[in-house]
Amino acid sequence: MFLGVPFAQAGRFELPRAPKVFHDVQNASEFGPACPQQKLTPLPLGSPPTYPSISENCLTLDVFKPTDSNPASKLPVFVYIFGGGFEIGNSRDIDMFPPRQSFTRNRRTPFGFLASKEVGAAGISNLGLRDQLFALQWVQKYISAFGGDPDRVVIGGQSAGAISSSLLLLSNKQNSNTLFRGAVMLSGVAPTEPSLVEGQSDYDGLVAANNCTGVSDTLDCLRRVPFGAFMATVNKTPDLFSYRSISLVWRPRIDGDLVLRDPLASVAQGAYAKSPVMIGNDDDEGTIFAFSAANVTTDAEFLEYVHSNYLPGISYEDIAQIGILYPEDPTQGSPFDTGAAYQLTPEYKRLSAFLSDFAYFAPRRFFLQHISKTQDAWSWLNKRGKNTELGAYHGSDIPLWFNIVGGTTGIDALINFINTLDPNRPSGCSTLRSSLFWPKYNIAAPSALSPNTSLLTFSDPDGITITADNFRVDSIEFLNGLLFK
Repeated sequence: MFLGVPFAQAGRFELPRAPKVFHDVQNASEFGPACPQQKLTPLPLGSPPTYPSISENCLTLDVFKPTDSNPASKLPVFVYIFGGGFEIGNSRDIDMFPPRQSFTRNRRTPFGFLASKEVGAAGISNLGLRDQLFALQWVQKYISAFGGDPDRVVIGGQSAGAISSSLLLLSNKQNSNTLFRGAVMLSGVAPTEPSLVEGQSDYDGLVAANNCTGVSDTLDCLRRVPFGAFMATVNKTPDLFSYRSISLVWRPRIDGDLVLRDPLASVAQGAYAKSPVMIGNDDDEGTIFAFSAANVTTDAEFLEYVHSNYLPGISYEDIAQIGILYPEDPTQGSPFDTGAAYQLTPEYKRLSAFLSDFAYFAPRRFFLQHISKTQDAWSWLNKRGKNTELGAYHGSDIPLWFNIVGGTTGIDALINFINTLDPNRPSGCSTLRSSLFWPKYNIAAPSALSPNTSLLTFSDPDGITITADNFRVDSIEFLNGLLFK
């Protein structure tokens, strides 16, 4: 393995550029520093990971390869983009089973996703996504030296890494399919994203907190603030586990360049790379994000929270309809299929169900219903772990795909996809995976008459079946109608 390999360099709020050239032997036996991490609001779920080194100079990647590979090996390449809500995360977060070729870091928080009219004018929007593109360009140039085939690159990630992967599919910089040929998205595809100017108030708040108000060039002023002082102000902004939750401050935004338009519009218009994909979810994606709104305890508070925090532009009639589609009845809430159990607060299971669909299941179904018309697509659902108040929570399927926990079907399907762009066992090939056939996603919208029986479904305790993607059709269709008009 080769750790901490520089793929780019960049100063604060600068575009990535080629790293410094070196001609002597470099030490590649230690992980590079993590990019700056935002301090998260404590929750009763354990602490986020910590890292021995954090630096603004963090644009490195790690290459893992078989010991006997050489430039003639032409091995398939999997480039993994880690999650963390665009606020935390690092390449050391997942102990992934081979084959893995490249694991890239990118800037988080305002270092990677500052947004305002000043940012747009300077051409430095979505720097975290630009870091990822730069890493993929590095892979094209140099991965063959490690035994990888630049023509057989598959990208993938979990959560924010999955959203990033979908945005790279949609990027007007990538429609020619020159940087990768497939994508794997765990718990995330790009939802409706806000514009750069919608981040102005958060930018102005950061400017004021760093005593840069009234300066002619506020960006330059922010660049000059010492790192520790700047991070202290970043840590005072709402985070992933604050009351604002997944209505993120620091996130990808429509900039008319890298994110050309609303992602759902790009999907509907067919403006995306025509690459095969695997996309799936955990059954209870929203549970860990509902903890931060534990003080939402009444129907009125639920509707107000949803309206003000997630859907401020819709009518009161539409908000009332959400209240009907996501009732207070805990038997219809998340964790799903657990009856009245695990109702931690009066609105916990209701809010968990809404967040699961709003942020994860609605975008996934919208995405698949369109792209499955133009390319091969497969989808899965993880329903394991229903014996706690979190259920099959966000990120709980990672071990199924990377650590050989709960059988080998997940990791084997992933290896097959990376190699052949099909998760099913190649003809005449002996693999770890069972003989279960995983159908491609059906282009038809799910309904009782057209159930779209194509979801590879993991269930307790160790079941693996193919099920229909026809759950919560009315509520998910309503949400997608609100998000894409």
